[in-house]
Amino acid sequence: MTEQPTSHEGRQPLAARPHERTRPRSEATGGSNVPPPAGPPQDLAGTARREGDRLRFVGAATRRIARGIDLDEIVLGLCRATVPTFSDAILVYLRSPLPVGDERPVSPFVLRLRRTDRLRLAGEDADLGTAAPIPVVDPQTDLMPAAELCEVRSGGALSEVLRGVRPVFGDSAAARAALPELLGADRTVPSGHRAILAPLRGRRRVIGAAVFLRRPDRPAFEPNDLLVAAQLATHTALGIDKAVLYGREAYIADELQRTMLPDSLPQPTGVRLASRYLPAAETARVGGDWYDAIPLPGSRVALVVGDVMGHSMTSAAIMGQLRTTAQTLAGLDLPPQEVLHHLDEQAQRLGTDRMATCLYAVYDPVSHRITIANAGHPPPILLHLGGRAEVLRVPPGAPIGVGGVDFEAVELDAPAGATLLLYTDGLVESRLRDVWTGIEQLRERLAATAQLTGPDHSPPLEALCDDVLDVLGPGDRDDDIALLAARFDGIAPSDVAYWFLEPEDAAPGRARRLARRALNRWGLEELSDSVELLVSEVVTNAVRYAERPVTLRLLRTDVLRCEVGDDSPQLPRQRRARDTDEGGRGLFLVNRLARRWGATRLSTGKVVWFELPTPA
Repeated sequence: MTEQPTSHEGRQPLAARPHERTRPRSEATGGSNVPPPAGPPQDLAGTARREGDRLRFVGAATRRIARGIDLDEIVLGLCRATVPTFSDAILVYLRSPLPVGDERPVSPFVLRLRRTDRLRLAGEDADLGTAAPIPVVDPQTDLMPAAELCEVRSGGALSEVLRGVRPVFGDSAAARAALPELLGADRTVPSGHRAILAPLRGRRRVIGAAVFLRRPDRPAFEPNDLLVAAQLATHTALGIDKAVLYGREAYIADELQRTMLPDSLPQPTGVRLASRYLPAAETARVGGDWYDAIPLPGSRVALVVGDVMGHSMTSAAIMGQLRTTAQTLAGLDLPPQEVLHHLDEQAQRLGTDRMATCLYAVYDPVSHRITIANAGHPPPILLHLGGRAEVLRVPPGAPIGVGGVDFEAVELDAPAGATLLLYTDGLVESRLRDVWTGIEQLRERLAATAQLTGPDHSPPLEALCDDVLDVLGPGDRDDDIALLAARFDGIAPSDVAYWFLEPEDAAPGRARRLARRALNRWGLEELSDSVELLVSEVVTNAVRYAERPVTLRLLRTDVLRCEVGDDSPQLPRQRRARDTDEGGRGLFLVNRLARRWGATRLSTGKVVWFELPTPA
């Protein structure tokens, strides 16, 4: 017999050595019953050597399979571990789709050919005849043609083999009936080739099958090789189970994280927004960092960034609860310190160890001011138009969930052209640097970026966010990163008109005259008819319930916005008036003529607003 090619480890392939012939006992002892001489006989030594090779191979192969994390890596590990050491070719079939967890089995189910590898010898012809002595592992090439899909019918020959769990030789009666069903009609193992059919059974059910093949010029599979195939199949199936469960958890984690963060940022009047979110790592894609931008009455906007302790789905779930709470509190138009106070109470209701940091800011584009309250979060950085970057002095406060502490808000200037950067500690803190060193490096990076665009121009917002993330060096990220950047454009005082109206019958007529004068001043006379009609209807509704002066404000930006505020908390509801009703048609007109409209409850009453497009 010719010598077999060696494997990539420089050893003779497993089971490729010639079978040792066992000498008859009568020949070894001269036909008598005399005990054999001391020391192991030649046949026992050869058997022990082969079994040692098998054990070493199984150990190395299972370690290689176990190194795989995802499905493809595990299947590849099985193929590369077995070809050419254990077999000359392998076909791996997996259920499609793969079951997850406690999903109920479906019958019949489908097996899909996931991967094939074979030992291709250089110079080999198409029918596997002549071969040169150079072995090459050839992926995605069958030793024999095989069907891509196979339907496993209950009670069929293949189903019975898979239910039996134990590998079987290809020339057994069960395998001869099952292999054509697996490989396809009129397809079977080529003449002279040896095969083992091994079911792949996970923790709860069969998830696939593997076929190991050897050429005619190689020793046939031995009974002990069935044990080797069983070990390979078991480790592969358990690894696939693990990978499928991990993939499902990663999918759930990604979906949870995605739904907890805003799909897109609003574009409120007077401010431009950009954001970034980076997970801690591919193996820990879920965390508790979040950001949000919430439009408020009066063209204001709330900017929020927070960080819940931990990197798990529990952290993400708590983050989602706190984010929802913050949105609800923002809708009540509470001051920033009150929002943090209620978030603190909510975190305590969720559990004693539910800790988070949060920074809540409200920007007013009309007054060009920003009010900020902090709960143990890294301070924001304000990048001025001239290129100066400063860390804002905001009282740090205690983290959310501590309980029994007060939060303090500060009001600061927010000049036009400036950029406010809110971030979580993953951007500035790591194993290589403390948080304050990271904050200073971030401040210097912002200043250097702003100087590149000159003193009269602010750096592009999206590019600025990307440049900020570059402050992280390779391997310098241990935590999630949430980043929210706000470019303050503001609303010029010349584009704002504001009045107080006494709650009396003459208020709607006065509101119409004031609105007409403002539109004439802005050159928007063609909107006068629509604005006067809508202002009259909204003010009439406000005067009906108000006890204190009603506010009327017009804002000219890319749209014309009208806001009417009163001290009644009852929100107006659109309804269809009957023919005999004298009123009830005001909001119907607003809904038909305005591009957008809405009503928001405030701590002191409510604001009803509508918008009209300005002429081009």
